Amino acid sequence: MISSAESAVRADTPSAVACEADAGLDLQQGLRTLGYSEFRPGQERAVETLMARGKLLYVAPTGGGKSLVYQLPAVLLPGTTLVVSPLIALMQDQVSALTARGVAASFLASTLAPDELDRRLRAAARGEYRLLYLAPERLSSSGFRRMLSSLRVPLLAIDEAHCISEWGHDFRPEYMQIGNLVALLPKARVLACTATATPIVRDEIVARLGLGPGTAQIVHGFARPNLVLRAAEVVSGRDSAARVDALLEEALGDMHAPRGAAIVYAPTRAGTADEATRLSRRGFRAGHYHAGLPASEREQTQRRFMERELDVMVATNAFGMGVDRSDVRAVVHLAPPSSVEAYYQEVGRAGRDGERAYGLLLSSASDLPLRRRLIESSSDGGTVDPAIVEHKWGLFLELMRWIEGGSCRHDAILRYFGAHGEALGGCGQCDVCTTLVAEDAPGDDDLQLLLRKALSGVARVHGRFGLQAAIKLLRGEKDPRLTRAGLDSVRTFGVLQHESAEWLTRLLRRLITAGWIGFSGDERPVVLLTESGRSVMEGRLPARLLLPPRALAKVGAGRRGKGRARGFVTETRASAAPRAFGSEPVVERVPEVASDLLDDANVELFEALRAHRLAVARQESVPPYVVASDRTLRDIARLRPGSESELLMAHGMGPVKAARFGAGLLAVVGSPRRSA
Repeated sequence: MISSAESAVRADTPSAVACEADAGLDLQQGLRTLGYSEFRPGQERAVETLMARGKLLYVAPTGGGKSLVYQLPAVLLPGTTLVVSPLIALMQDQVSALTARGVAASFLASTLAPDELDRRLRAAARGEYRLLYLAPERLSSSGFRRMLSSLRVPLLAIDEAHCISEWGHDFRPEYMQIGNLVALLPKARVLACTATATPIVRDEIVARLGLGPGTAQIVHGFARPNLVLRAAEVVSGRDSAARVDALLEEALGDMHAPRGAAIVYAPTRAGTADEATRLSRRGFRAGHYHAGLPASEREQTQRRFMERELDVMVATNAFGMGVDRSDVRAVVHLAPPSSVEAYYQEVGRAGRDGERAYGLLLSSASDLPLRRRLIESSSDGGTVDPAIVEHKWGLFLELMRWIEGGSCRHDAILRYFGAHGEALGGCGQCDVCTTLVAEDAPGDDDLQLLLRKALSGVARVHGRFGLQAAIKLLRGEKDPRLTRAGLDSVRTFGVLQHESAEWLTRLLRRLITAGWIGFSGDERPVVLLTESGRSVMEGRLPARLLLPPRALAKVGAGRRGKGRARGFVTETRASAAPRAFGSEPVVERVPEVASDLLDDANVELFEALRAHRLAVARQESVPPYVVASDRTLRDIARLRPGSESELLMAHGMGPVKAARFGAGLLAVVGSPRRSA
């Protein structure tokens, strides 16, 4: 760790650069030096903001050109720009590209021999590099700290900045040291870059880096309308294989002369080899990749994929960061990843050339209990912090809500990331936009009764059996477990006997993602009825849910923005009931799934609530999530509560949290400037 004493010494050295924009800098000259003729959308604004404001959090999707935002100032500003990155392969690629352009650059990582590492440290101390890339673990080394004392640093760039968030999808403990480095360089500009960060993760990045609530945040280019996004539930390995084969045929065409490449993400290391073998037998040039392979084998496989010797890469999530192959025509997930952030980063590796590409996410009934068990498992055998478990479970449920559908898949993702201004109003080509569902939607009373019956079945097996036992009880199917427990004689037995097992499985999964059903984390997970689920079952909490389809019918995409899925949403009043992904509180039955988009006034209030959350988090020395989640703040922005009892109607705002933080949140809502 970098000590406070070192920070005090560095604050007075001439190596830091003042944070005013240099009027003499020629951005076009910098572009030419780096081999570009013009900026991509959003890049110029980001560079100018960084130069003028000195602190910037820049969020842009995979392939959005974030590296230029720090490379351009680096070639123009005197001194050595430091770039912290967790990806050694990416550092090597960028250093090679910069060197080829005549820009002096190097990197420091554990893969270097000790003599070579010392040579580069001495060269850096002499100021021989314009850019120096660092793996985050290098920050604690004594050699780096000695070198830093003689270095002139105009800019500190943190790539993959979401790794500093303990509540994001890819937390890396070594990133926690970066805040000390920021403090060590008080006059240097600071740029934090990431491809996936929700508003709460962005706020945590700013807080943990110590950048202050006034730090500029730019979110740009999240919309990827060239991606055709689909999700499907599979019931067997054969079903999964058939869907993968059909998608690859659609995306790549002739397997012997494909029009691009594909990445298939498998949930296990063994699964990568199995699927690669299967695809190879089908005729594809397929390889597999995971972190357990020898480094030389991983490097060779990645090289073959980049040099187009392989057309399909089957991999775990260890593959993909820093891989820039523009003709990836499809990304397939054989099982859901950990969060929407992880999914969008991985599927974003398709179609980086702007041409049509496909994303297919497969799921099965076993995903929810398996993920819960994984979240509750500790790599060292210890106990996982319950707050972390619930946060990660919430991230996974957000992805499951997205899988369940209900609104345009692109718009749902844009809403999740807070990129409201980029909403497409319906992409017209995702599976939700092109599928007509729920042709026989029941009335409000019928819906309430149906959901209460389903939850009653779960209540009967609560803490004793799994999901399939609940389904058998609801359908009135004989099962030895139910008989031994006396559950074949209760009134709930057979209460939904006319529904198919497949449809009831989909229904209960939606009740899980709504937060009304949970799981234990045991080796053989059992279902649990949550407190909110019990409230719905007993009629104390109104139900709001888009039912799964009983029949599917294809419809044409029609005009852009018009091909949305039809369904229904009901509730009798605004409530604290967990929302289905992409829905919004409504007060009457509506023919379509309501949009989650905030109007201009609500967006303004949401941003004001975010600023308040960050200020409170800094004041009380707690992460922003402790104050309120993004979902909670969005609910507050819509509900505009005027009292603590009304505040409790917002998702996630329990009595303890309301007592601790409620007064401040209500004050923001009641501000005269926003009391619309």
